[in-house]
Amino acid sequence: MNKILVVEDEFPILTLLKYNLEQAGFEVQTADDGVVGLEIALVQKFDVILLDIMLPSMLGTDICKNLRERKNYTPVLMLSALGEETDKLKGLDIGADDYMTKPFSPREVVAKVKAMIRRTEFSTLDASSQKKSNVNPNHKNGLTIGDVEVIPDLFEAYFRGNKMDLTKKEFELLLFLMRQPGVTFNREKLLKDVWNYDFAGDTRIVDVHISNLREKIESDTRNPKYIKTVRGFGYKMEVPLS
Repeated sequence: MNKILVVEDEFPILTLLKYNLEQAGFEVQTADDGVVGLEIALVQKFDVILLDIMLPSMLGTDICKNLRERKNYTPVLMLSALGEETDKLKGLDIGADDYMTKPFSPREVVAKVKAMIRRTEFSTLDASSQKKSNVNPNHKNGLTIGDVEVIPDLFEAYFRGNKMDLTKKEFELLLFLMRQPGVTFNREKLLKDVWNYDFAGDTRIVDVHISNLREKIESDTRNPKYIKTVRGFGYKMEVPLS
């Protein structure tokens, strides 16, 4: 049984989420305080964590940031009553995998949680069954393009020999692009294949993660040589000329 942590201080919403997730077959643990929620997340293993942003004691964004700094990459779904785009993007920027704005449909929350778990399971299976890549492998099952190397079976990525600190979703996005260099993908395709969503999502999630990756592998983010923007369509990974 997959285990979910819900950190939400509004009792009616907390109760509704717990009920719907349990009806969907999940084991659910709850907290209505930020500090308590962080403590639980650090000592127990969960498949997905749902975090409200506005919490007593500690903001949900601070909880997520704290988890990522401690190398805890459990998928995080941010829940926010804030409609401001900057608040949503801030959550993604510090390592959240997705967000939902209140009011939301409990069924959509369950669908997103299932999609996040599926993606995690697919990544695990994929890592254990990888065949040797034909893209300049320097490591068994490794992919190398220019100064960027990804090792799927170890969930590690390197730039110029230095290990990169990537979130789980950043790693999956980079791996997806590197497996098909030169191929352009639109945002909807990336959202479906990397985030594994079965319904329409906010494609700005893709843009935020692309921006984060560029900060880590591009010398000049305004003139990237690895992850190129194909104007009016999407993104592609290119082998740099130099």
